[in-house]
Amino acid sequence: MKKNLLNIVCLIMAVCALSGCIENDIPYPRIPAQILSIEAEGMSQAPIIDNATQTVILTMNETINLKRVNITNATLTENAVATPAIVGIHDLSTTAEFTLSLYQEYKWKITAIQNITRNIAVEGQVGNAIIDAENKRARLYVNENVDLTQIQFTTLQLGPEGITTYTPGVEELHDFSQGMREVEVRYHSITETWRIYVIHTTSNVTLSSVDAWTRVAWLYGAGLDENNNQFEYREATAADWIAVPEEYMLSQGGSFSARLIHLKPNTEYVARAVIVGENGVEETSNEITFTTEGETALPNGGFDEWWKDGSVWNPWSESSSQWWDTGNKGAATLGESNTVPTDDAVKGKAAMLQTRFVGVAGIGKLAAGNIFVGRFGKVDGTNGIIHLGQPFNHRPTRLKGYYKYSNGPIDYADSEMNDLIGQPDCMSIYIALGDWDESVEIRTNPKNRKVFDVNDPHIIAYNIFETTEPTSEYTPFEIELEYRSTSRVPNYLIIIASGSKLGDYFTGSTQSTLYVDEFSLEWDY
Repeated sequence: MKKNLLNIVCLIMAVCALSGCIENDIPYPRIPAQILSIEAEGMSQAPIIDNATQTVILTMNETINLKRVNITNATLTENAVATPAIVGIHDLSTTAEFTLSLYQEYKWKITAIQNITRNIAVEGQVGNAIIDAENKRARLYVNENVDLTQIQFTTLQLGPEGITTYTPGVEELHDFSQGMREVEVRYHSITETWRIYVIHTTSNVTLSSVDAWTRVAWLYGAGLDENNNQFEYREATAADWIAVPEEYMLSQGGSFSARLIHLKPNTEYVARAVIVGENGVEETSNEITFTTEGETALPNGGFDEWWKDGSVWNPWSESSSQWWDTGNKGAATLGESNTVPTDDAVKGKAAMLQTRFVGVAGIGKLAAGNIFVGRFGKVDGTNGIIHLGQPFNHRPTRLKGYYKYSNGPIDYADSEMNDLIGQPDCMSIYIALGDWDESVEIRTNPKNRKVFDVNDPHIIAYNIFETTEPTSEYTPFEIELEYRSTSRVPNYLIIIASGSKLGDYFTGSTQSTLYVDEFSLEWDY
């Protein structure tokens, strides 16, 4: 008996000794620590939070001192801790770094940008001032009859309005006979030395630039404020100039512009700016030759091509390349596809987008029917990761098509949107063009949710059509693209339609069904 007891004790001691040599290789949970939301005093637009690069960009009003930015609120992944604390006053004149800890450490960077409106003008000026904020230089051109020793400033704003001082002041800044004067600019605790050049020009009118699209071109000129500034154009092979109609002019004055439409695709043109004097004599500018872009059709814009892979309907034929996709791969994990082809169409087939609760025994989520340009990435638990956009380098002017919509009151909502329960569901169709380097990743998981940001600086053009009003018949729609730049060329096109606008937040009505058909791009014919 004693011997057996001794053997048991020895065995226990041996196991304990051995266990001390066993490495604890059970991994910690790998939950990314992320900044989910952030607010700061004086923000001029919503922050840009990029979980992929672990960066935040805050756009601040121009009067905010970037050395003392007051971050008033920050929401982190549950149980994550930031070092140093994000809420508080920070110097964001340079990038600030924070460590977020949750089992592992994650390095985050917060950057503040400030778009200061700068403007400078003098009497007799030709065109707008050329302002180089990075190198602190401003260049102005004046008519050759202007006395450079008697320059009269009408506008001088090189720092935030209302808090900037200048040495010498505008009342002393007259003599530019040497071509350049230095001005000390002070605001907040910042002191900058600017060089201002005022230069004679022999030309009273110039054609500054032309941004040529497919059937439209944007003309930009510079001249004297008091003159009748116009544009002319012709096909490169033609002899006669055509005056740009008055209704195409967008602005007049020292800097003037026009939106020239009804051009031919893939055609070479020549343009020039023109001043018509009081005596009817024209003074013409330099000429710029430009070539319009070509048109391209929207692949499967009629939603006629489909194939079914198991329970997943795909909006392309099995033998063709993918352009559109849906959230069906996510919805089909707990049920059937909720975006499907239908013969109830304007022509051929259409896409029917149904909002449904998908799950078993009351366990699941609301899935909004949707169709988008891009591809479904993968299922993330009961959530999804999608990649919006396909490569596209053209600049259409609008998206048009047909829709039919039935809806009901919102009966499912994310916890943060419970106050919307009972309100009418809303359908949406939006289009965006941007110069992203890759498709835009969207994640619906609340722990690291990332939805489409309409303030993304990569966006070149965007607009949305949305309504809560049902229609029993197919109804035409047009979405005019609102361009934020006429010179930037896109890399990607995004189009997305959804029967429930807040589907990314699992919020909508199970009575909502959106039909879409015959999508096409227009180019200003």
